[in-house]
Amino acid sequence: MKLMKLLTVVLVFSFVLAACSTPAAPVEEAPAVEAPAVEAPAAEGTLPDLGGREIIVAVENAYPPFNYVDETTGEGAGWDYDAFNAICGYINCVPVFTEAAWEGIFEATAAGQYDVVADGVTITDERKMTVAFSMPYMTYGQVVLVRAGEDRFTTSAEVTANESLILASQIGTTNEAKAIELVGEARVKSFDTFDGAVLALLSKDVDGVVLDLPVAQGYEGSYAGKLSHLDELLTSEALGFVFPQGSDLIVPVDAALQAMIDDGTMDALYQKWFVGQ
Repeated sequence: MKLMKLLTVVLVFSFVLAACSTPAAPVEEAPAVEAPAVEAPAAEGTLPDLGGREIIVAVENAYPPFNYVDETTGEGAGWDYDAFNAICGYINCVPVFTEAAWEGIFEATAAGQYDVVADGVTITDERKMTVAFSMPYMTYGQVVLVRAGEDRFTTSAEVTANESLILASQIGTTNEAKAIELVGEARVKSFDTFDGAVLALLSKDVDGVVLDLPVAQGYEGSYAGKLSHLDELLTSEALGFVFPQGSDLIVPVDAALQAMIDDGTMDALYQKWFVGQ
């Protein structure tokens, strides 16, 4: 959504061996750092070579800073684009980014419509019944996004207790499930995209949006001075890329992710998209 000082989102391979409970927190006034140019690994033959194979990568283009459409260029941009371009630089593949709606995305992937989903997806046991995941590439906590200057509540407990408050989220996400857990289904407005939920917040149709911290930071950057988030972290979870079960891409993508963690590329991408916004 870093260097040792900035790594509050854990980007280390040790996470695969033991669950991490340290969620991300916003870092102020850090300079934007451009992602380094991807070069061949230092040791020849240490990574799989996919021989220039095209990989269909599904993204919503509505989940900044992971993916969105740049208003200036009209092209897709975000962490997912940079990360998968880098991955293919390590294992010799060509990403073909395809816009896909969130609803039904796991079923479509399981059916082979996409090779991989790169959309800031939380790894859950329930989803593993339909699709497979890469190694975790990021850990994070869910937060409540609010309008800047919000003074009616500062904790989720206060939101729960005040029956006049309405939360929003995106349909079919772990964020929606958390919002319902906090205030009940009757006090949750769900939208097809997080853009819709955030616009509802800005227009005062809802009082908060439950979403992942890196995404909250992205929206805060997009609407500078208009949004903030509660300090409380509601969860600690992990993100991974999504594949059809049994995909032969999981091992090479994991190898590329590990190489990117080891050589600092993941740190630089995090700084660019989550710290430098």
